[in-house]
Amino acid sequence: MRICFFSSKKALHQDLFMDSKSVEDMIEASSGVHFSGFHMDALEMRNTEVGQLTTSAAEEMCRQPFVIGVAGGAASGKTTVCDMIIQQLHDQRVVLVNQDSFYHDLTEEELTRVHEYNFDHPDAFDTEQLLCAMEKLRHGQAVDIPNYDFKSYKNVFPARRVNPSDVIILEGILIFHDPRIRELMNMKIFVDTDADVRLARRIRRDIVEKGRDIATVLDQYSKFVKPAFDDFILPTKKYADIIIPSWRR
Repeated sequence: MRICFFSSKKALHQDLFMDSKSVEDMIEASSGVHFSGFHMDALEMRNTEVGQLTTSAAEEMCRQPFVIGVAGGAASGKTTVCDMIIQQLHDQRVVLVNQDSFYHDLTEEELTRVHEYNFDHPDAFDTEQLLCAMEKLRHGQAVDIPNYDFKSYKNVFPARRVNPSDVIILEGILIFHDPRIRELMNMKIFVDTDADVRLARRIRRDIVEKGRDIATVLDQYSKFVKPAFDDFILPTKKYADIIIPSWRR
């Protein structure tokens, strides 16, 4: 049976962040979770507004999935947070969409100087394709999510088939940057992890998973990753409903 998340946001919010011991475990190493503009009275007001809508309009809203955005710097722990949210939702139908799947394919010229390419800049992502995929999912249509290969820097086959679901978790470093994507979200979470921790994780991940050497990783971090975080990612923290600080996994 399909759940109407629009009219039950209060219950979903409680499931995720109020009544769960597992969520307390998730943030036990944090200095505390900051709530920025996400209030239960606001949820009550929106539920009241839904009750005042026409039946057809309310039914249309009920068919919309509940969209949770999880943002933060690279290697901040976003995927771990997403996994724990999925576990907490138990029997609800959930799908995870990663912004990393929507990188532009690099041209032959860009491939010859790939170490000068800024993968942390908003222009590195095909935002229009991401928006198209999200709109289809929100309207009950299955989509093919690109399968981006970080060794060839191109989309490879097969794509990942994603079916519509009750809850969509959208994860990525810059998902709060474009206002059109922000408007799709019912809840926005920012994972705010210390820069030194993120760098250490990035070194380990890029060497093991992407086959890069440490000199390349550090050079890319100083040229692109840190400046992009300061210029494009950190400023989007102000849009978050919930901030998870000092995340350690």
